[in-house]
Amino acid sequence: MLNINSATEFLTKEQIKERASSVFTTTASPSTSDHYSHISTEKILDDMSALGWGVVDAKQVRARKQDTIGFQKHLVVFRNEDIQITSEDGENVYPQILLTNSHDGKNAFTFTAGLFRMICENGLVISTQEFGQLKIRHMGYSFDELQNVVKQITEKLPLTIASLNKFREVELMEQQMIDFATKAIATRFTEDEINNIVIDFDDLLTPTRPQDKGNDLWSVYNVIQEKLTHGLFNYNSGGKIRKARKIKNFNQDLQLNERLYDLALEYVPVLA
Repeated sequence: MLNINSATEFLTKEQIKERASSVFTTTASPSTSDHYSHISTEKILDDMSALGWGVVDAKQVRARKQDTIGFQKHLVVFRNEDIQITSEDGENVYPQILLTNSHDGKNAFTFTAGLFRMICENGLVISTQEFGQLKIRHMGYSFDELQNVVKQITEKLPLTIASLNKFREVELMEQQMIDFATKAIATRFTEDEINNIVIDFDDLLTPTRPQDKGNDLWSVYNVIQEKLTHGLFNYNSGGKIRKARKIKNFNQDLQLNERLYDLALEYVPVLA
């Protein structure tokens, strides 16, 4: 997800602008109301940097109309190199903060928690069900409010670590793995599409790297997540074998990831 590089250097503002120029829009869309207070996302970049969080990725949706160029929804992914989770087997996972915003008055600053696996250069999104979703309105924004949002996210890191440990501890039987993969397909395709295609679930469950081999929930979840988001699987449609497309729309990417994380939580036993 999100094509994040494992390099420790953060993106410069020039690099961010090449990926999502709307981040630096200095005025609000003419369609916004008088009550809308324009806060450029660049301001958030500077404030997040002061808190130790640099940008590792940025994207924006395609502007459908000429008058929406520069005001469209965009995504910025932040990471703090001083904060990481190391599992017992030595895998490093970096917590991330994903910010979405737009300058057309349709979106508040929305912050979502994410994870980045160094082992495969792949990003995951933690479900809102478990982690919550924090928003800052375009009215009365302050550095203190942003600092509070970041504090709330980092304070929940123990919850993230607990989830990863639970995922690793859950061993799935073969039928459970197929069941998980079957339900996971519904995060990528609609019901009508599913009824008209045939998926080779053995192929979908086959790891792309040795480190992801295993029937524990963490391994199975990561294998399927990577294949669904990067289009690393084929399906039969009308007698023709087709290669799935890589998801490029970050809205769809985020939604799929959140639903997939929620699905994985269903396989974690509830402790009394």
